Amino acid sequence: MTETDRFFVFTGGPGTGKSTLISALASEGLATMPEAGRSIIRARQAVDASPRGDDPLFFAELMLAFDMRNHEEARRHAGPVLFDRGIPDLVGYLRLMNQPVPAHFITAARRLRYNPIVFVAPHWPQIYRNDGERDQSPQEAAATSDAVEPAYREFGYEIVRLPLGTVTERVAFVREVIGAAAPES
Repeated sequence: MTETDRFFVFTGGPGTGKSTLISALASEGLATMPEAGRSIIRARQAVDASPRGDDPLFFAELMLAFDMRNHEEARRHAGPVLFDRGIPDLVGYLRLMNQPVPAHFITAARRLRYNPIVFVAPHWPQIYRNDGERDQSPQEAAATSDAVEPAYREFGYEIVRLPLGTVTERVAFVREVIGAAAPES
């Protein structure tokens, strides 16, 4: 067992409930790492910059740096750490955007590992909503979901699909899979 076996990634397309699930698990005491894309979009909007800019590779480079920092920061936490997306997401994103994947993205995905189990939140049209940072169409959200899963498989991860259900049901499912006991009262 390696130190990074306690790093669990949650991925899937936008608007699939993964951030809500991670927030619920955080409220129960689990450590979390924020999603790079949303964090960068918020920061850019705060200074009136285009949310993603015009260059998908530039945006991906920003997310890679953020994700690498998340990975390092996670080492400071004890117990399971939940990641709202991981480095292989960037490979899927670049492919979705019809961009070449630079070698250093592949190197980062190979070297900065997570638990072999990756939770995938499937596309869920009934809950998909746009917001101040999520401006993709439902079709783009589904395509994103379809793009990230093969990237994780390529790097040797096992996909575990989250059930379509309430947040409470999803929390119980995740806790069962990662073997994290409910925090003591």
